[in-house]
Amino acid sequence: MAALSTLILLLCAAKDVMPSSPHWKPTWPSYRVPVILPQSTLNLDKPQFDAEARLEVVSPCGPACHKSSPLPTYEEVKNYLSYETLYANGSLTETEVGIYILSSGGDGSRGRSRTKRQIYGYDSRFSIFGKDFLLNYPFSTSVKLSTGCTGTLVAEKHVLTAAHCIHDGKSYVKGAQKLRVGFLKPKHKDGSKGSNITNSAMPEKMKFQWIRVKRTHVPKGWIKGNANDIGMDYDYALLELKKPHKRKFMKIGVSPPARHLPGGRIHFSGYDNDRPGNLVYRFCDVKDETYDLLYQQCDAQPGASGSGVYVRMWKRQNHKWERKIIGIFSGHQWVDMNGTPQDFNVAVRITPLKYAQICYWIKGNYLDCREG
Repeated sequence: MAALSTLILLLCAAKDVMPSSPHWKPTWPSYRVPVILPQSTLNLDKPQFDAEARLEVVSPCGPACHKSSPLPTYEEVKNYLSYETLYANGSLTETEVGIYILSSGGDGSRGRSRTKRQIYGYDSRFSIFGKDFLLNYPFSTSVKLSTGCTGTLVAEKHVLTAAHCIHDGKSYVKGAQKLRVGFLKPKHKDGSKGSNITNSAMPEKMKFQWIRVKRTHVPKGWIKGNANDIGMDYDYALLELKKPHKRKFMKIGVSPPARHLPGGRIHFSGYDNDRPGNLVYRFCDVKDETYDLLYQQCDAQPGASGSGVYVRMWKRQNHKWERKIIGIFSGHQWVDMNGTPQDFNVAVRITPLKYAQICYWIKGNYLDCREG
């Protein structure tokens, strides 16, 4: 069973080996992912919705702690990937899953961690103004949650975000039952719907149009872990909207090792709460990684939690460049490093197992989720 657990967690190997040619393009690897299927579903009592929404995550386990932790057993992995589904009417279910291995491989990670603050020296964030940017891809994929976090459009009716925006590890947060997702739209004057006012030098004012959430999936790894050693690895959730949003979305993908990312760099946009009403874009280098987490020095503030972390790489099969979500920004993590408090900005990596789970939540079948 231990060997099977190791096989599951080392499924991150790509079928295509990346060449070292000076003319090489950063290319999306081709992954074979496991299959995760529901086994049984149990009705739970309706939650109380009494937790306060937290925009900052606290964990006692840093990079060294995660790297030295023993691999979970196969049964533990199944428990972590089982999930709760919260419906708009307040009902709640728990679904147990089965994991089926159809391929194998290995992967490693490297790097060092050296971070100090949420804003590291010169603030490198860019506020995005003007509808020509805000309403166009990729910035248009960023949405705001009514609980104060950010999410990313990953399908016609689905939004990827952080689990702690919905659930504090023990209980669902206030407002989770009536959760809404906000889309930035131009705020037209005098009630005009189709006017395109460009005479003013000032950026056009924007407003949020809200869509209710039909149901929410949260992995049990987050609920069981309560944002501790294991929980941090499962800080992600998927929201299904009550109606299609009709915008271009960004696909999810398995997170390659940091050394294979273009320039070792990641990108994301979010609604940082120190710039209310603004969409804030940033990019930065990955400084360290574990199998499940990326540690970086991207400048960020609470409110950006739940943002989709993405990169742009060459898609060999389609002969074009393509952006994909490879992680979810979890936020500012305080860690006790040998008695000394240290902080990191952390993103949860989309591993093959998480890709299989999230893709199944979106597609409803595993046949469309075999290639990461």
